[in-house]
Amino acid sequence: MTKFKAAVFDWAGTTIDFGSFAPMGVFVKAFAEFGIEATIEQARAPMGAPKWDHIRAMMDMPSIAAQWEHRHGNLPDDSDVDCVYKVFVPMNEEVVADYATLVPGTLEMVKALRARGMKIGSTTGYTRSIMERVLPRAAEQGYTPDNLVCSDDLPEGRPGPLGMYKCFIDLVVYPPEAVVKVDDTEPGIREGKAAGCLAVGVALSGNAVGLTPEELAALPPERVEELRRAATEMLTAAGADHVIDTVADLPALLDRLEAQP
Repeated sequence: MTKFKAAVFDWAGTTIDFGSFAPMGVFVKAFAEFGIEATIEQARAPMGAPKWDHIRAMMDMPSIAAQWEHRHGNLPDDSDVDCVYKVFVPMNEEVVADYATLVPGTLEMVKALRARGMKIGSTTGYTRSIMERVLPRAAEQGYTPDNLVCSDDLPEGRPGPLGMYKCFIDLVVYPPEAVVKVDDTEPGIREGKAAGCLAVGVALSGNAVGLTPEELAALPPERVEELRRAATEMLTAAGADHVIDTVADLPALLDRLEAQP
C-alpha cells in the first residue's frame, strides 16, 4: 500500500503551458488598456495567486502605482483592480487554450500514480471561465484529473488552504500528509503547506524559469543549473519539501519516499 493517497497539481507551468506563458502578455495588454506600462517581469512576480490578487499585487508595485496615480489621479484602489480584472479575464479566456499543451511526461506520470491507487486532483489560480477553455484541450491530450478547484470557486484562494480542503472532500482523501501538492509557484506551494500536505515544487517547467522546452534545451548545462538552483531556492523558501525539474520526475521521487522507513 502506498503512503500517498492523492496528488493535487497546479495547471500552468506544472501540467500544461511549459514556462507559464498564457497570462503574461495578457497582463501587459490589460494594463495597457488603462495607459499603464507593465513588464513581463512584473507580470510574472505574483504568479500562482488568484488573478484578482495578482492584479492587486502588480498595482502595489511602486512603478505601476506611480503610473496609475499620474494617469488617473489616485493611487490604485480595489475598485481599480476590479476594472483591470474585468478586462483581463476575457482576454485570458481568448488565448489560454493556445497554451494548453501538456508538459512532457505528464500522461506517463499520471498513469504511474494511478497504478499506485492514487487519485489526481487539481487547483489553479485561473477562474472557472478560463479553465472551461483549458479542460477540453487537456482532455483531448488525455489528461483528465479527478477534480478541479478554481480561484473563484471559494471565498478565499491561495496561499490559504481552502482549495486543498475542497480537494480532500472531492477526492475523499485524508489525512493531509497522505496528499502531495505539486506546483511551480510560491502561492501554490504555500497552499499545500497551509493544508498540511507534502509540497513538491517543479523548477524547470514553471514560472520561475519562464522558458519553452526548446529554449531550455538550447542553453548550456551550466546555465540550466543556474536556473534550476534559483527556482529551487525560491520554491524551498516558500516551503517546498522537495523540488523536481518537472512532473515527469514525480514517480521517481515518490519511489524514494516510499522506500524510506
